[in-house]
Amino acid sequence: MSQEIEKLSFEDALKELETIVKRLEEGKVSLEDAITCYERGAQLKSHCEKKLRDAKMRVEQIVVGQDGQISTKPAEFN
Repeated sequence: MSQEIEKLSFEDALKELETIVKRLEEGKVSLEDAITCYERGAQLKSHCEKKLRDAKMRVEQIVVGQDGQISTKPAEFN
């Protein structure tokens, strides 16, 4: 994955991915441009998925213990 894409925020990468999808759906790009767009889109998709996985790992649940003490623990996702 290019360093340029790795520097993008989730929101910026998703916005660019949506733009690429729209261009491809319109069908107004040459075959060569479509391939280039597809490759970049695949990289952006992977970047977004990584950002989401990283965020998921950082989410914590607030827990109230039996003694009333409040603490946090890693969130459990099913």
